[in-house]
Formats: sequence, structure tokens, C-alpha cells
Amino acid sequence: MKIQQFLAASALAFAMTAAPAFAQEADEEWEGGYIGGSIGLAAQNNDRNEGVVFDTNLDGGYGDTVRTSLGADAFSPGFCGGAATGRTPIEGCRGDKDGLEYNIRAGYDTQMGNIVIGALIEGGKNEARDSVTAFSTTPANYVFTRELDYQLGARARVGYAARGALFYGTGGVAYGKIDNSFSTTNGANSFTTNGSTKSWGYSYGGGTEVKIAKNFSLGLEYLYTNYVDDDYVVAVGPGSAPVTNPFRIVNPNDTNIRRDDSDFDMHNIRLTANFRF
Repeated sequence: MKIQQFLAASALAFAMTAAPAFAQEADEEWEGGYIGGSIGLAAQNNDRNEGVVFDTNLDGGYGDTVRTSLGADAFSPGFCGGAATGRTPIEGCRGDKDGLEYNIRAGYDTQMGNIVIGALIEGGKNEARDSVTAFSTTPANYVFTRELDYQLGARARVGYAARGALFYGTGGVAYGKIDNSFSTTNGANSFTTNGSTKSWGYSYGGGTEVKIAKNFSLGLEYLYTNYVDDDYVVAVGPGSAPVTNPFRIVNPNDTNIRRDDSDFDMHNIRLTANFRF
């Protein structure tokens, strides 16, 4: 489901649920603790210009060009912002996957007149997947993929309460375990990866909650979330490749490669439900 379709459907369902709450005398009390959950869509940011970078001399700088024995750029076919479906760019790439996300949360709000200030913690998972592919002249593909194993967050929020509804802005830290993977059609070299990474980031956004009972509220929330994922590296070894192999010309033992975009970011649209006590 596209993000626009999900957002439209969510807004319609929320409006139908919220309308009765606005039509009746509403409870204005938001003070206290709550537990709840959310379900929604995690949509990938547009990263069509993403690529892969190389460190051929292992000096830590990822700006090198991998060249053939004749001096040509071994990766001149280029890159695509997705997972390759074949060895060459003309065979195309699958786009990144948007996916469902689901979380549980707990928080506390304090109220001063119409102003509500609080904090919450939450944890869960989303099914979004982000890939990038490099193509070599061999021809061969080199595919990097990442997805969240789990996500945690802690955020403050400040809102305004009126007629049984709470309108708020929110922001804070995000933490995720990112499952990175690598695949290639290059059968000559060897490839060693450093597996999953644990990444810090941030999230911010806003939303609305509407009370449909004294202790129960439904809401619609938007968050932008960004995880900094810059630790995943693939070490390319000699394998069975000859010394004229492009990965071995500068350093006969290793060349390191990684994706050039460290931002694993997404837009989150959620339906929320909270029980207050």
C-alpha cells in the first residue's frame, strides 16, 4: 500500500472515530500515566541517488576508484537505489520496500490548563527494507540490504488540549538494531561482512489524540525517524581471483566497500491507542 493511500485511509478512519467525541461533552483531563500501542506504515525516504564507495588502500578513506588492469573504472556501469534483479543495470532493480510497523508504549503527561507536557518510551518493529546495488564491468552485482530487527525510542511531547482532543509535537532519541546483509554474483573474490549494527538516531513529528472514553484515546501520529548506520563494511578478499583482479591491484589482500549513505531514514504514519490510569 502506498503511503498516500494509507494516510488517506487512516485519516478517514480517525475522523469517523473522532467525530462522536467532538460532538459530546468531552473529558479534558490528560494528567497521568498511560500504556498503549500503535500500528502503521514505515515508508522509505527517496534514496535513488545512493551508491557504494571503496577503500582500496585501507587508509579509512572511502573515495577510491576500483580500476581494471587497463586503468578503466571497474564500476562504470553505476549504481541503483534498490536490489538488482540481474548482473547488469539494464536488467533492473527492485525498489525499496515500505512495510508495516507496530509498537508498544508507556508514558506520563502533566497538565497545566490547556498545556500538556509529557514523555514516553516505546519499542517495536517495522518491516521496511532498504537496498542499494553496485554493478561492475565483469559483469556482476553487489547488493547491500538493511532492515530493522527492532526499534526503541524515548521522546518528549508538548501539546494543547481542547474539547477532548490533544494536539501535540514530539521529538527525541531513537535506537535500532539494524540487520545488514550483502550478496553478489561475483564468484571469484571472497567477501567478509561485520553483520548487524546497533545505531542511534532521532525522531520528531506530531499527532492528535481524541478521547472516546474517560480513560481511552485513539490517535493519528506522524514521525520522521533517522538512524545513523555507518558501521557496516564488506571486506573483499582475493578468493580465487588472479592478481590482475580489480579488487587486488592496489592492495593484493583486501579492498573495503560500503554504501555511501549512512542515513537509514523513514516516514512513519501510525494509528495509536492509549489506556490512561
